[in-house]
Amino acid sequence: MARDLTQLELLDELQPVAEENLNRHLSMAKEWHPHDYVPWDEGRNFAALGGEDWSPEQSRLDEVAKAAMITNLLTEDNLPSYHREIAENFSQDGAWGTWVGRWTAEENRHGIVMRDYLVVTRGVDPVALEQARIEHMTNGFSSAAAGGHDEMGFLHSVSYVTFQELATRVSHRNTGKVCNDPIADRMLQRIAADENLHMIFYRNLCGAALDISPDQALRAIADIVQNFQMPGAGMPNFRRNGVLMAKHGIYDLRQHLEDVVMPVLRKWNIFDRTDFTAAGEQTREELAAFLEKLEKDVLKFEEQRDRMLSREAAKRQAQAS
Repeated sequence: MARDLTQLELLDELQPVAEENLNRHLSMAKEWHPHDYVPWDEGRNFAALGGEDWSPEQSRLDEVAKAAMITNLLTEDNLPSYHREIAENFSQDGAWGTWVGRWTAEENRHGIVMRDYLVVTRGVDPVALEQARIEHMTNGFSSAAAGGHDEMGFLHSVSYVTFQELATRVSHRNTGKVCNDPIADRMLQRIAADENLHMIFYRNLCGAALDISPDQALRAIADIVQNFQMPGAGMPNFRRNGVLMAKHGIYDLRQHLEDVVMPVLRKWNIFDRTDFTAAGEQTREELAAFLEKLEKDVLKFEEQRDRMLSREAAKRQAQAS
């Protein structure tokens, strides 16, 4: 039976892959600046500087767009938690250390530009937003809550961020569409392009780990898929906002399964590989059974959503007549 590799052995084996993918990323990443995506001429002072404080009628965003923007921004705000986790599970040496620093710097832009946009356009209540940021960052986030365990820290971490970066990209793109503002849409497309490049780095690392230690990497992937939580879990109003986002197709179960989980598993060739031992085969069967159940959950969720939306439409019609 093949022995599991230690964290150190995995990092050592994957060092050339990390270096190659770091160079690939640096060659493809486009320079951009948060200040170029904010309509500064819409800005004005708040009461502390003699202006007017925020009130709800100042926002052009509807309830769904507000919920999605707040959720996506607070997710980006929690960068110190993600940085800590990646830094602890990767190495600070060579390509690993360069990647951790570069990824953190690129991710940091996302929170900067989204907050500037929301404050300048008065899209959401800035006081409530700041209170939620403090609460969410104080609580932090760990992918251990999403199926990770310390003894598989690197593999859980790299599996989790592969799915999470792709999920965040989907959420940002769809949020841009519901904002009804070409500036917000352009900004969130730009952020989503970053998330996609980050996802590719992690997906390639995880794919290489599967080649080096198939059973061990698959166990980590199965843990993450079966326990996946968006990094916003635990933020204020996460449940309410998550329900709104799912109800209006910003990020729902079908998107999670068809746009996030399955494309990545296909890329890794999970269901056609022939390099697993009996233990790996068992993990693969467990994963397949989970995905089958998820497909049923998707259909159940969509039926409930359709019923709820038609009830709401009927109610609106009755009120209008």
